[in-house]
Order: sequence, then structure tokens, then C-alpha cells
Amino acid sequence: MTEDRPIPAVRLVTAHSGASTSANELGMRPMQARAYAHRGEQYLLIKSPPASGKSRALMFIALDKLTNQDVKQAIIVVPERSIGASFADEPLSTYGFWADWKVKPHWNLCNVPGADDVKVAKSKVKAVGEFLASDDKVLVCTHATFRFAIEELGIEAFDGRLIAVDEFHHVSANPDNRLGAQLGQLIARDKVHLVAMTGSYFRGDSVAVLTPEDEAKFTTVTYTYYEQLNGYQWLKTLDIAYSFYTGRYIDKINDLLDPAVKTIVHIPSVNSRESTKDKHREVEEIMDHLGTWKGTDDATGFHLIETAEGKIIRVADLVDDEPSKRDRVSTALKSPEARKNRDYVDVIIALGMAKEGFDWIWCEHALTVGYRSSLTEVIQIIGRATRDAPGKSVARFTNLIAEPAAADDVVAEAVNDTLKAIAASLLMEQVLAPRFEFTPKDVGPKDGYDYGPDGYQEGKTNVGFNDERGQFHFELKDLVEPSSVEAKRICAEDINEVITSFIQDKQAIERGLFDPEVVPEELTQVRMGKIVRERYPELSETDQEAIRQHAIAALNITQQAAKIVTESVTEGDDGELKVNTSFVDGVRKFMNVRELDIDLIDRINPFDAAYAILARAMNEGTLRQVQAAISARKSTLTEEEARAFAVRAVQWKRERGRSPEITSQDPWERQLADGVAAFARFKAKAATNG
Repeated sequence: MTEDRPIPAVRLVTAHSGASTSANELGMRPMQARAYAHRGEQYLLIKSPPASGKSRALMFIALDKLTNQDVKQAIIVVPERSIGASFADEPLSTYGFWADWKVKPHWNLCNVPGADDVKVAKSKVKAVGEFLASDDKVLVCTHATFRFAIEELGIEAFDGRLIAVDEFHHVSANPDNRLGAQLGQLIARDKVHLVAMTGSYFRGDSVAVLTPEDEAKFTTVTYTYYEQLNGYQWLKTLDIAYSFYTGRYIDKINDLLDPAVKTIVHIPSVNSRESTKDKHREVEEIMDHLGTWKGTDDATGFHLIETAEGKIIRVADLVDDEPSKRDRVSTALKSPEARKNRDYVDVIIALGMAKEGFDWIWCEHALTVGYRSSLTEVIQIIGRATRDAPGKSVARFTNLIAEPAAADDVVAEAVNDTLKAIAASLLMEQVLAPRFEFTPKDVGPKDGYDYGPDGYQEGKTNVGFNDERGQFHFELKDLVEPSSVEAKRICAEDINEVITSFIQDKQAIERGLFDPEVVPEELTQVRMGKIVRERYPELSETDQEAIRQHAIAALNITQQAAKIVTESVTEGDDGELKVNTSFVDGVRKFMNVRELDIDLIDRINPFDAAYAILARAMNEGTLRQVQAAISARKSTLTEEEARAFAVRAVQWKRERGRSPEITSQDPWERQLADGVAAFARFKAKAATNG
């Protein structure tokens, strides 16, 4: 293994069919056409990855609402002003649509300097009021400006308008989230149309984006990462890996940074433990590694670096605080030339920038130091490298993380970062995988699915794959099906959100990775069951169990397939990593059994595959230390956990005709018996105290 290519925790190899970038007679790519088909919905949620064309999809939908649905005006709301450029004028008629998208310059409030500043955002409220009173049709502003406008002008001022919220994951059901609370008021008033768009419909803090009541009003359009990347023309392989360092990150990053690869380097915040506390010196050292400094380009502000091979590369420094310098570099990076010319810039070094909404299609490597604040942020950073571009066949994301050193007084923090990095890779495996449709055994074949060379077979566990839609159909014995409309929607649309909550459960990931005595059912049934009950308390027990089964089946099948793919990765003579199978092949190999039932899936530890990757990425001594740190804080059962085990024990007894025994050779049966005893102790203590 070469030093500069860590073993990927996630590897996606695509068909690069070109399908996701081709357009229909109206100039719409597949995702846009799918969203446009639902243009008549009052509440529309578009879940689609970066570079899939959400901005233009909104243009098509908004124009139809303004022209054919009696909507007065459209207000586009973005988290930061740089993203406002995505909604600039677009001559859609030249691609086949019946109208063009136009925004009058003075109504794109994101173009006003300092529009992200709170004082400036408040000053824009007057402009919003003037727009609402005008006959003009489209306004673009930041989330901050929109929040202040609602506070000052009132909810009713927006009646009859379309409100389109980009990067919708910034919204939260938490009452303290002002934008979320305001959108809740708009939905309750029910006099606006609302289009929400996001590439990651989950947050880093485990808080729901919308309340269940509000979410139920939305029609969801989902376009998956798998569909997007599999349909690219150029990009073939995406690798996601983590690498560990001791000492200064600068010393390790030089092993990972290749001057010949188009790279965005995200250095750590000066307040983080990874930082050397001198960000400018860090940038200088990174550039020293790349080569010899030869000055700056007057037009763009890019640094000119001569590499060891004698080539001049261009480095954009977004860390420098001096406004005139950073504004010049930022402006250059947003220019049409940056998109058209592959050699316009080679390396971008950023701190807190070049993430969400940043569109540099040539980026081949997103190299990030230190774990970021949320899984959402990680998804956004990875999205910087997943654009399709001519000649770009491989993209990768590397998260460089500090190892917990033996003498480190912040071992707990280092361990937590490691766990979060693993959670991010688990999530990305799920996000990048095809979608799953689970049905009970022997329901029959589904149209459009390939069931392998032998076709669908009665009496056998069958799995089919639809390559065009990027979707699997699985038959699972003893699968519980959802009964209510909401539970069916969750199983079809929101399973990844359930899985996100699970892999953010600190106790689940700690036990699953580092406790050799953990029983898989403790994770798959008890921990996942608890998460589902807390997310959907209004659903019946049957629907909760159906969602739990669908979520754990999707997670474990993805993990087992990814493990098979990872084990097939080898190093070629040229030092490059080679992949010998695809994810679809990995699923078929995992399914190479006569019967597959939900009990078998529940007996798989969801973190086994992640541990295998971690063991290859970390040295043995460090891995043992992490395991010891986790074991040292292992806790006994809580009353809620004991109750959950007792409930499972009742079900176990119903199925087998006897109670679980503490002396059993089956570890799950012993765990259930232990849970029953613990719950009895809690009840006895409560009775005594009462």
C-alpha cells in the first residue's frame, strides 16, 4: 500500500452511463424531470445530491407556478450569498423550455456586498417589502434576510407566494431554530407554496428537520447519489477514506497531498486541537510542500508554485483574512473561466469556506483535517469532489484525524472524533448505495428488475436489481410490513434518516465496534428499536417494528456488500488501488444463500465491516488503546434499556414457548434473561421507594 493512498472505507464504482446528465425535450435532466412532474404540489421536498441540478429544477417549477398556478411571486432563500449565483438568469428556452428564468439585478439581494452580515441582512428587509409590493416575479435572498423579513413584515405578507428554501437541512424542528419555527407558521397558515431542496435531509445534531406533522404534508421527490453518480459520463470511482496522524497534521498531510491532483484542502479551525494556532504558517507549509513559490497572479490573486517536476501550479488561498485579497480570490474562483478551464486553478486551501454550494467541477480530492461539526457538513464537503468533468475518472475524500496518543490528555476527544469519522463513512455507504425495497417472501417478481441468470425462483430468497432506477428488490422471510400510509412513506423515503440517527447513537457505535461481548441483537433490535420509537411515537408498535426491520436490513445488507467490495480491493503494480467487484456484485454474493430472513439480518453486527476498515487504518497499539478507552466507560443497563429487553423477552417466549434462560449457550438469550432480571430489579426498587 502506498503511503498517500489510505485504504478506502467506502468505494463506489459506477457505470458512467451518461444518463443523469442527458436532457429531455424540455431541457430537463432526469432529476429535474422527476421534480417537475410534481410541480402542482403545494408542499414539495426535493432530496437530491450536489450537482444534480436542484437550482434549475426549481426554476422550471417556479416558472410553472408563476404562470399556471396563480402564484404571485417566487422568493428563493439560500444560506449564504455565494449560493445566490446559482439562481441567476438562465435562458431555459434555448434548451427547449417554454420560458426563460430572469431575476432583475436589484432583486438578487445576495449580490449586495456583506449580505451575510446581520446588520446588512436587516437593511434588506426594506427591499423585500418593496418587492412584495411590486409586480416583479422573483427575488433571491439569504436565510438571514428572509428571517428578518418575516419578523418585521409578518407571516401574512407572504400569502400567495412561492417560498423556495435551498439547503433545507439548515432548518430544524427545534423551537430555537428561527427559520424552522417561521416555516412551521407558514405551513400552519397554509397560504404559501413551499419547495424545500437539500442534498442531505438530516442534520449533525440528531434533531429532525421538520416535525412529523409538517413533514407529512410534503410530497417527496428523491434522486439518489447512486442514480446521479452512476449516470455520469466521466467519473467512474469515488473513494472515501480516513487517515490518522500523530504530532503535527502538516507532516502527515504532505504524504496525502499530490500537486498533480486537483485538491481542496480544508485546514482546521484555529480553535480546534488539530490546529497549530498559526493558520497562515500552516498555509505556507502546505505550499512549501507543493513546490517553490514564484509569486502571485495579479488578476486572480492565486499563488504560483513551481513543482519538483518544473510545472507551475496555481494555488488559491481562502485562509488569508485580508478582505481585498480574499475577495479577489473568491471572485476568480466563481468566474466562468474556473468552470471552463481545468488548469485555471490546481489547489484550493480553505478554512470555513469552499464547502456548501461551492462548485469547482474539476476537484478530484477533498482533503479535510479534523472531524467536522456534523455529518451534514461531511456530506457537503464530499459533494465538492463528486462533480462530473471531462477527463475526471476518480474522486476521493480523505478525513485526516489525530490519533489518541498514549500520553494525550484529550484521549476521549480523539476517540470521539474517530467514532464520528466512522459514522460518516457508514452514512456515506448508505447514501451512495442503491435504494432498497423489501417485501415478504414469495410475493413474486417486480417489473423492471433483473433477478440474475436463473431469474425469479419460487421458494427461494430472491433479489432483483433495476439498474436504471438504482434500486434493489429483496424478499425477506418473516418481514413485518408497514400498515399505515405514514409508515409506508417512511419505509420508502426516509430509511436513511432512521439509519443516520442510529449511527449517531454513541452507545450503539461504541458497543458495536469495541465491545467483544456485544450481542448483535442488542444493537439491531433494542438500540434501533428505541430510536424508531423515539422518532415515531405516534405510530403503532407494528409499524414501528416494520420501520426498524427495514432500516436494519438496509444497513446490514449495505455493510455486508461493502465489506465484500473492500476485501476485493488490491494494489496494482503501479501502486494504484484496484477494485475487483462492484457494490451490486457484493450484494449478490452476500445473498448467495438459500434463505434470508429478518432474524438472520438481526444477528449481524452492523459495525463489523467498519471495524475491519479501522483495523487496517490504525496501528494495532492505537486500536487497543481506543478499545480500552471505550471499555473503561462501559455502563450497566438503564431502566429504559432493561424494559426494552424485557419486551423482547416476552416476544421471544411467545415464539418459543419458554422464557429465556441466563445459562443458555445463546448469547442473545442470555442478554434477554439478564434484561428481564434487571427490569425486575428496577420494578422492585420502585415498589420499595413507593
